[in-house]
Amino acid sequence: MAEKKKNTDRNHFLSFNYFNYKIKTCLRFAVLLATLFVFFLNDFNGLVRAEGLAGSQRGTPWHVVADEVRYDKSTDQYFASGNVIISKENLKLSADRVHFQQNTMEIFADGHVMLISGKDILTGERMEMDLNKEIGVVFDGTIFIEQNHFYIRGNRLEKTGQDTYQAERASLTSCDGEKPAWKINARNVKVTVEGYGSARHASLWAKNVPVFYSPYLFFPVKRNRQTGFLTPQLGYSDRKGVEYVQPFFWAIDKSSDATFYEHYMGNRGNKLGAEYRYMLNTETKGAVMADILNDREVDDGIGNNSDDWGYTDDQYLRPNKDRYWFRMKHDQALPSGFSGRLDLDIVSDQDYLNEFKKGYSGFDETERYFLSEFGREIDDYNDPVRVNRLNIFKNWNLYSLNAEAQWYDDVIKRRQEDRNTTLHRLPFISFNSLRQPLISPTFFYDFESEYTYFFREDSYTGHRIDVHPRLYLPLRYKNYFSVEPSVGLRETLWYLDDQEGFSDNNSKSMSRELVDAQLDLSTDLSRSYVLNSTNADRIKHMVRPQVIYHFIPPTSQDNLPEFDEVDRIEKISAVTYSVTNTFSLRSRLPEENTKHNLKMGATDNTEIDDSEPAYAYRPFCRFKVEQSYDFNETIEGEPFSPIYARLDLIVGRLLSLNADAQWSTYDSSFLTRNIALRLTDKRGDRLFLEHRYTQDLTETFYGDAIINLHERIAMFTEYERNIKDGKTLLYGVGFLYMASCWSLDIGYADEEGDKRYALMVNLYGLGGLGSAYAGSKIENPFAYR
Repeated sequence: MAEKKKNTDRNHFLSFNYFNYKIKTCLRFAVLLATLFVFFLNDFNGLVRAEGLAGSQRGTPWHVVADEVRYDKSTDQYFASGNVIISKENLKLSADRVHFQQNTMEIFADGHVMLISGKDILTGERMEMDLNKEIGVVFDGTIFIEQNHFYIRGNRLEKTGQDTYQAERASLTSCDGEKPAWKINARNVKVTVEGYGSARHASLWAKNVPVFYSPYLFFPVKRNRQTGFLTPQLGYSDRKGVEYVQPFFWAIDKSSDATFYEHYMGNRGNKLGAEYRYMLNTETKGAVMADILNDREVDDGIGNNSDDWGYTDDQYLRPNKDRYWFRMKHDQALPSGFSGRLDLDIVSDQDYLNEFKKGYSGFDETERYFLSEFGREIDDYNDPVRVNRLNIFKNWNLYSLNAEAQWYDDVIKRRQEDRNTTLHRLPFISFNSLRQPLISPTFFYDFESEYTYFFREDSYTGHRIDVHPRLYLPLRYKNYFSVEPSVGLRETLWYLDDQEGFSDNNSKSMSRELVDAQLDLSTDLSRSYVLNSTNADRIKHMVRPQVIYHFIPPTSQDNLPEFDEVDRIEKISAVTYSVTNTFSLRSRLPEENTKHNLKMGATDNTEIDDSEPAYAYRPFCRFKVEQSYDFNETIEGEPFSPIYARLDLIVGRLLSLNADAQWSTYDSSFLTRNIALRLTDKRGDRLFLEHRYTQDLTETFYGDAIINLHERIAMFTEYERNIKDGKTLLYGVGFLYMASCWSLDIGYADEEGDKRYALMVNLYGLGGLGSAYAGSKIENPFAYR
């Protein structure tokens, strides 16, 4: 057949399917050969060539398959019928009948018409389309846009471009089925994929009930980063009044973007915010965020201002109207394997982060973002001292170098006290070594060293060098026990450049030498128990008794500077004894992962047994009890330290329990006790309970729960109480209804007298309107779009 081509430069392929065509006579066979011969003479080989088609390579052919195809040479037209499929790259047209005009590349199709463009689908009874421009009209049809799971139905639907659509007197919804739970009827609808959509004279219908009308509706049709307005937040609280937050997103380029916020509060004014994010590579990235507010209300102690606009967790007022919060994190790759980090956190007053915990630019969202993107948290919202640091570091296999400039911004002292004695480290430089052999494998050593310059505005400042090497001699007697004596030498030097407020000592240079010794005795006892389970075959119980004696001789330090805890190291002559129980499950590794796991090693909580077959030991329970006896305290009659105990229990994904406590043997009472319990089930229900107690200071309880009342209805509730003061700190409850194409979130919370109300209707694909409460805590399996 190839010899019959007229133009050998055209390399196209003909593929025609003739189904149910019975060749019964030689005449019919001859007609078939003649028909094929006509196609080859016309240089198409059963394929149509499209020149300059957008989004495709020049010269890519159209592939036509049908039960019957005929060609009219006089009009240069093709007529195909019966299971017609015309395809090319990401376009595919199917219909009962297709009329194709070759010279204009126009197609007329009718009967079960379907056009697939990428992941978007147009269906209808009749279609007219220009294949070159990828534009056309569908009559009595539906457009399905995968990007937001949109269905657009109408009598006349137009594909006006590669990613643009238009419809007259149409309906729009993201619900599947002929009777959607919600839809938007509009006189005119225009949609640009990865852009925006608009609807004129739009009315929102819930089933057959009209709910809302708007002369003009604007909505996003995208998942990728695009410049434009984001979904606003609406809310109400006693302290702020009516709230409206409108964010605007700016996609600057592929490596940076920004978000701008206007937060209107009926009682407080307008809070403006901006965020700028950038990523130059995986190791160099950053985020800068700032908010400003000229507050209408102050906590100045006059009248009811403190009750209405202040907080009771401190005794300080907040008289300022100028309020702000600036925060930043930056990671930087440096030459020679060094890395840099910058953390900034500057807030106007001690109440600001308590006031603005929630919302787009609130403390909770900022902390979540910083932790997920940079792996570093920020100081707690109620901490008045904010740490700002510039850090440059490098890690080797056995050594680490760390240089930091640490600035501690004490908001209360900065704003309200005459003297600011906040201590800063400008800089702090440390060089440390991990434990490693010294000359021979018999002795080991490690060391810690640091240089710090301490600066503060209103007190003495100075330099300090601290060097602390340590020598170890690990010994083991057969398989019975291990003994490890060690000795350390600590040398500390000070030089004061400003002695104001220190002492009458005229010397600016001072030093201290300390020797400390330690003896560590321990052994490991273990036993395995057979377990008949599909997930594990054994439980391993290991007991580690340990006794440590620590000795530091007394040294006079009264005439030395005191910047932090390193400057005052008390004498020690104490023995600490403990017992640690660890329970682990042994499970056999899958055969396909055995070699990989043995090569790469175990995870932090997994011990790999390198014997064949390979097993993994996963600890699920750890219980430790510890106490010390201080020989220096025998004269006072209380040498025994409080008994410390800690329990960590994890049972798959169903249960986790963490508890610790300190018990005074002299007072027969708890000094501290803390417990946190988390229960989950396969339905997604969750219960979290936490109790924290410190003698004479605090006792609090917090609990929250997610309860799936129905497949589509979930409830979230939380409660926090200060047991010591008898005050309820937080109470909230919310419900989330989750349908296949929409959700309803209703919530109420009372946090220290500030009552907040939340209501959000979320139409999947269009976005939500209002403010979420339960929806921010509950995972919605239906909101996949």
